[in-house]
Amino acid sequence: MLYAIVAEDVPDSLEKRLLHRPPHLERLQKLHAEGRLFLAGPLPAIDSVDPGPAGYSGSLIVAEFSSLQEAQAWANDDPFVLNGIYADIMVKPFRKTLP
Repeated sequence: MLYAIVAEDVPDSLEKRLLHRPPHLERLQKLHAEGRLFLAGPLPAIDSVDPGPAGYSGSLIVAEFSSLQEAQAWANDDPFVLNGIYADIMVKPFRKTLP
């Protein structure tokens, strides 16, 4: 089943995000290689594709897991969680309707 992982950053997270981005992306690339990643990306803190020094307010990931517990465990083990970049994470079942 698909799960939506919506994470909210702590304030002023940009510097820490950039530092811990490689291992964060490595986990996402592994999901992608397994055919389980449907989309992933940051949420700009301002209305811009490149928010510059404003940074990001969080992230959205939609991926396939065997259970809600597996999705939650995967999310909790993210480098952005372990290094204090994400203040909060919400994991919910997701059913794709369109397109």
